[in-house]
Amino acid sequence: MSEEKVFPMTAEGRDKLQAELEDLITRQRPEITKRIQIARSYGDLSENSEYQSAKDEQAFVEGRIQTLKKMIENAEIIDPNATAADEVSLGKTVTFKELPDEEAETYAIVGSTESDPLAGKISNESAMAVALLGKKVGNKVNVPLPSGDNIRVEILKVEK
Repeated sequence: MSEEKVFPMTAEGRDKLQAELEDLITRQRPEITKRIQIARSYGDLSENSEYQSAKDEQAFVEGRIQTLKKMIENAEIIDPNATAADEVSLGKTVTFKELPDEEAETYAIVGSTESDPLAGKISNESAMAVALLGKKVGNKVNVPLPSGDNIRVEILKVEK
C-alpha cells in the first residue's frame, strides 16, 4: 500500500483550490454537459468538431476535479507561527539581497501547488526556498543555480 503524496500549503492556498473545485463542479461541468447535448443534436458525431471539442474539455475538467480533490484531501496546512518569528519557513515572506550589493527581493514561500514567481510566491521545493528554509534574519546563504554556480544572499527580513 503506497502512501499518498502530501501537499504542503497555506490555508489561503487550500481555499483557492477549494474555490477552483467549486467552480469546476458547479459552473464548468454543467456548461460542458449542455454543450455536449447541443452538439449531439447536430447528428453524425464522427465529423462533429463541436462534440469532440466539448468531450476533450470534459475530460480535462474531470481530470482537474480529481486532481484538486486529491490535493485538498491530502493538504498539510502550514502554520507560519510554528517557527521562530525571524526564521524562514513555509507560509512566511522573506526579503533578501544578493551579495555584495544587489537590490533587495521579497518572496512568499508557499507549497508547490500555490507557486507563482511572477506574483512573488516561490515553491518550497525551489532551489532558492530550499536554501533559505530554516535560516534566520542576518544569515548569509549560498543558493545553487541551475547552471551549477552559486549565488550568496543575505536574509534581511522575515514576515508572517
